[in-house]
Parts: sequence; structure tokens; C-alpha cells
Amino acid sequence: MPTIIFEQPNGTATEVEVADGGNIMRAAVSNGIAGIVGECGGQAMCATCHVYVAPEDAASLPDISEDEDEMLDCTAAERTEFSRLGCQVRLGGATQQLRVTVPSDQV
Repeated sequence: MPTIIFEQPNGTATEVEVADGGNIMRAAVSNGIAGIVGECGGQAMCATCHVYVAPEDAASLPDISEDEDEMLDCTAAERTEFSRLGCQVRLGGATQQLRVTVPSDQV
């Protein structure tokens, strides 16, 4: 089963198992991960599931879509080259584990 390691701004980390095809945002909300809001329910319309993907994991992910790219310009915390919307990143197949850092601000 795929896993996501959520690292908080204070350095604490929580590992969560995800069903194949599950996304970062749903895994966070379902498991009470602080700092991931997911206000729009996964429609790439709010940027409240913004995360920073670990650099060593980022290259294995699909490219950012045009919609995701546009919403990443609206994040409360600084956008970086490793920023992704958690609702748009699915796990499974070649992506069995991800480490992400939750930004200090989402709204």
C-alpha cells in the first residue's frame, strides 16, 4: 500500500497509508493531518491543500497541469519549484511513497 509522510513546519512527521489511486489531500483530511484544509474538495480551485514535495520525490510525479499551475500562484505560503496541490497528486503504480512538507499557512 502506498504511503505519504507528512512533515509539519515544526519537524514532526506522520506516515499515512493510502489506497492505490488516492491523493495527498484526501489522505491528509481523512487522517486529521494538521494544515491541509482541502476547502474545495479536490477540484483544484482553492490551493488549501498546497504541499512541498521532497525534491527526491518530485521528479517521479506527473507534470503540473495548467489548472494546478494557475492555482499554485494563489497559495498562502510561498510557492517553490516543489509546490504541488495535494488534490492533484495521486499515489500508486510507480509512486509508492512520498514525503511532503505542509506549509506554515494555507489560508
